[in-house]
Amino acid sequence: MTLLNPVATTLYLEGASGIAGDMFVAALLGLGAGRQKLDTALRSLGVDGLDYTITEGSSHGIAGISFDVSVHGTPDHELGHHHEHGHEHHHPHEHRNLDDVFAVIDRGEMSARARELAKRIFTIVAEAEAAAHGCPVSAVHFHEVGAIDSIADIVAAAVLWDDLGIAECVVPHLAEGEGTVRCQHGELPVPVPAVLNIAQRYGIALRPSGRKGEMVTPTGIAIAAALRTTETLPEAFRVRRVGVGLGKRDFGAPNMLRAMLIEKSADPEKIRVLESNIDDASGEALGLAMERLLAAGARDVHFLPCFMKKNRPATLLRVIADAAKCDELEQIIFECTTTIGIRRYPVERSCMERTMIELELPAGKIAAKRCVWGGMVRCYPEFESVKALAAARKIPFAVLWQEAQRAADAAAGR
Repeated sequence: MTLLNPVATTLYLEGASGIAGDMFVAALLGLGAGRQKLDTALRSLGVDGLDYTITEGSSHGIAGISFDVSVHGTPDHELGHHHEHGHEHHHPHEHRNLDDVFAVIDRGEMSARARELAKRIFTIVAEAEAAAHGCPVSAVHFHEVGAIDSIADIVAAAVLWDDLGIAECVVPHLAEGEGTVRCQHGELPVPVPAVLNIAQRYGIALRPSGRKGEMVTPTGIAIAAALRTTETLPEAFRVRRVGVGLGKRDFGAPNMLRAMLIEKSADPEKIRVLESNIDDASGEALGLAMERLLAAGARDVHFLPCFMKKNRPATLLRVIADAAKCDELEQIIFECTTTIGIRRYPVERSCMERTMIELELPAGKIAAKRCVWGGMVRCYPEFESVKALAAARKIPFAVLWQEAQRAADAAAGR
C-alpha cells in the first residue's frame, strides 16, 4: 500500500477504551492496511475451520470496523468486552505450548519482519502467563490466548503492522476497567494477572476508567508492549490517517481503539528564562558571569536593579536561553555568582523573520539584518561589521554608521 505521506510512519494508539487483539487489527484495517495480505497470511496457516469477517459498524454513534475470528463457524466473542480467549468461551480450544504456536506461525505466508513480531507478541504473553501461574514458559499451555483464534489475531496484527511500514509507536497509557472476569481459572480480578505482569515488565501505564469489566486483555497489551517505542507524543503533530477498531462490549460509552498515523511537526522554539536575585556578588563577578553565559550560548543576558526582602538593594540576573542549554548555563551561574537558587520558566515569543544581507557602501561591504513581519520590513546594520570596516578604512565610526543606516533604510524600502 502507499501511505498518504511516507513520513507518517509513527503509530499513535489512543487507549481510552483499553486494547484487545481484534480491536488493534480492526484499527489497522481502518488505517488502510492491505486486506489481501491479511487474507493470504491467515489462509496459509493451514488451519481447518478458521474464518474471519470484517464489518463496518458503530459504538455509541462512533463509526469503526470490527474484526471477528471464528473457528468451525463459532464466533469468538461470546463474552467479551473485546474478543479475548478463554474468558468464558463455549467452543473447544486446543491446548498448545509456545513451540506449537511458533510452528503454526512458521507455516504462514508473511514477511520475516511480520513473523518475528508475531512470535515476539506470543513470547510476551507466554512469559506473563508463566509468571502468573508460577511455572516455566515451556510449561505454559495456551488455552487462554494461544488457540487458533488468538493466533489469527496476532498474525493479523503483525502482518498489517508490517504492511503499513510503521517505524515507531506511541502508547501513552491504556484505560482499564474494574471488577472480575471469568476464565479457565475461575474468577480473576481486573486487571487479570497476565495484564499486570506485562504492564509492570514493559512500563505501560494503566489508567483506571471506573467502568466494570475487562478493557485491557493480555493479547492487546502484549501487542502494545511489542510495538511501543515511546510513551510521549510529539509536542506538535499532524494526523495523516485515523483507524477505529470497535470492541464488543457495551460500556455505556464508545468502545473503540483509535489508531493514528501521525507526522511530527516542526518543534516550536523552546525558550527558557533563568532568573536569580543576587545581593552579595561584586560587579566584577557579575560581569564574568555575563561573559561566560554569552560564550556558552545564552541568547541574551542582562541585569536589572531590584529590592529584596528587608529592602536590600540587589541585582536581578536574567538569562534568555534555549531549553537544551539551561543545565549548562545554570552551572555557570552557580559557579560565578553567590546565588543559591535559580528560577526557570518557559516563555513564548513572536519573532520577525530575519535574513542576513550585504550592503554596498562607498567604503566597502557591510553585513545587515533584514527583518520582516507581515508587510513590515526593517533593516539594521550589524555593529561589528561597521566597526571593522571603519577601522580598516580609517573612517570615523559615526560617519560610516550614518552611511550604513541610510543604505539599510533604502534596503527596507524607506
